[in-house]
Amino acid sequence: SVPVPQEVGPTMVGDEHSDPHLMSILGAMKRSTLGNNFCEYFVNDAPRVVLDKLESLGYRVVSMTGVGQTLVWCLHRE
Repeated sequence: SVPVPQEVGPTMVGDEHSDPHLMSILGAMKRSTLGNNFCEYFVNDAPRVVLDKLESLGYRVVSMTGVGQTLVWCLHRE
C-alpha cells in the first residue's frame, strides 16, 4: 500500500478582515508577505487539524476545490 501524504502547515486560515477572536482560538498569526499590500492569518497546523478545530466550533464544510496546488474549503456555521 502507498502511504497517504499528510500536508503540514503553514495553513492560511483568514485574511485581514477575519474575526480576531476566531483567529486567536485557532492560534493564528497575522503576517504580510513581501510585495503584498494586505495581511493574512496563518497557523503551523496541517489543514486537517484546522478543519477538526473548526468542526469542534460548529463549522461544517460546504464545499472544497483546488486552485493550482492550493486547496480551498468553504465552511458554514449554523
